[in-house]
Amino acid sequence: MAEIHPDVQKFKPQALKLAKQIRHRGPDWSGNIISNKTILCHERLSIVGVESGAQPLTNEDESIILAVNGEIYNHRLIRKNLKTPYHFKTTSDCEVIIPLYMEYGLDAPKYLDGMFSFVLYDKKLDRTIAARDPIGVTTFYQGWSWKEPGAAYFASELKCLHPVCDKIQSFPPGHVYDTATGEMTRYFQPTWWDGSRVPTDPLNLKAIRESLEKSVRKRLMAEVPYGVLLSGGLDSSLVAAIAQRETLRLRKLALENAQTAATSADADRGEGLVGIDDDGKVSTMTFLPQLNSFSIGLPGSPDNEAAVKVAEFLGTKHHVMTFTIEDGLNALSDVILHLETYDVTTIRASTPMFLLSRKIKAMGIKMVLSGEGSDEIFGGYLYFHAAPDKAAFHEETVRRVKNLHLADCLRANKSTSAWGLEARVPFLDKEFLETCMNIDPQEKMITKDRLEKYILRKAFDTSDDPSVEPYLPEKILWRQKEQFSDGVGYGWIDGLKDAAELHVTDEMLKHPKAEWGTDIPDTKEAYWYRLMFDEHFPPRCASTVMRWTPTWSQQSDPSGRAIATHNAKYDSAA
Repeated sequence: MAEIHPDVQKFKPQALKLAKQIRHRGPDWSGNIISNKTILCHERLSIVGVESGAQPLTNEDESIILAVNGEIYNHRLIRKNLKTPYHFKTTSDCEVIIPLYMEYGLDAPKYLDGMFSFVLYDKKLDRTIAARDPIGVTTFYQGWSWKEPGAAYFASELKCLHPVCDKIQSFPPGHVYDTATGEMTRYFQPTWWDGSRVPTDPLNLKAIRESLEKSVRKRLMAEVPYGVLLSGGLDSSLVAAIAQRETLRLRKLALENAQTAATSADADRGEGLVGIDDDGKVSTMTFLPQLNSFSIGLPGSPDNEAAVKVAEFLGTKHHVMTFTIEDGLNALSDVILHLETYDVTTIRASTPMFLLSRKIKAMGIKMVLSGEGSDEIFGGYLYFHAAPDKAAFHEETVRRVKNLHLADCLRANKSTSAWGLEARVPFLDKEFLETCMNIDPQEKMITKDRLEKYILRKAFDTSDDPSVEPYLPEKILWRQKEQFSDGVGYGWIDGLKDAAELHVTDEMLKHPKAEWGTDIPDTKEAYWYRLMFDEHFPPRCASTVMRWTPTWSQQSDPSGRAIATHNAKYDSAA
């Protein structure tokens, strides 16, 4: 987090206290630097540059100070292609932001390929800039205080800001803010950004497959043990399949390369295995000997059953976690505290992910790959069945991608960060988005003969080419979409609704709090979550929340099985 405060020395004790509120995100180390009227505080989760990458980072004469949350996947290419020689102090991937700023100023974020939120202070110009990654995979907020007109605040979570800020907003993804001008500028300008422009690119299945493979490959950049979240659905299974292929390839390369793996015994322990940089060169990485995969659900849940089948097919070391409805209910208040939202869909899906993340971190794993973003890109949600035409279909996919930072990205980031675990999302790679968001939306539309996300499934269906090993079992590749909160077990949503009935009366539902304004819960479950949110956060924080609802549907319940099409599909298959 960072603050620009008129009396920063006097404010420092409070700044450190506020930064401590997000120590769960960075349990490995804490750091802070004061320069002029600015203080930058950092709670570090070390994944790359483990031994030397403590933050805040500075340039050689310490005139530029940087605090970053995230990962820069193309950092080695940036280091190699800088126009002016720069003395790097660390091996951290994030340090490249400093020389990029020195060369390109406010355009620096354009050159970054990764997920990030950062605040950089330029002492010579007395200027602070803040930026967030294109889609908002990492969470980021900005706040202001009416009591201190010259003050500005930035943080990864609301809980750092609401004690001192009168106004808070979610920092818009793909933007950079400059205190010198007070302007917020969008630096991310992809060809697909205008949802009213219907794309016409022809379908290229090979491009879809290769760009997703490349995206997963670059996200295996780590110096710590990592794994994959595996629900058994299409998206997480594809990510797991690609990650497993890459892991096996790297193990084989390590065993063949005497320079990077001295003995087979070292390789078997997972020590000093090699990875491939984004420029094709070999770099040392450390990861578990086998790729670990993780799933969670109620006993007998659809996701756990499917995940086990996928893991057996891929050969990952799989870990199944079961939870009870009572476990989930007991965690709800903590989930809402960490999520900082009262959205029904987000809370339903985040609770199992929150519980699973704790188990994963306890195993010593610090990074996981996850499958968020695919449904938004390909129109995978079941309500897309009702899209009236391809123009409306495409416009809705663009809207959903733009709002991911308020929904699934927020869920993935905060559910895992609550336990010092980092989630990376290959589907939201810039190059993959450029490829897939420009496909003629007619190819994505759901028809009688085409299941949702048909073209993604088809891209990885190699059944017509015997020379290519299958990525997934056919039953998984063509398994119908489940909302995550459904897939963990249908009893989970029913249990939430039953519990809400005990906490919210009909009379309460008829008389919502005046401070809620027009954002009024329409179900007892939604009302209950809003009450818990209010226990943790003041009303001004509600402006950062977006409630997820299906388009082209009259139903208020966002659950996948609440969509009539879902029931019809399963009834016909019975």
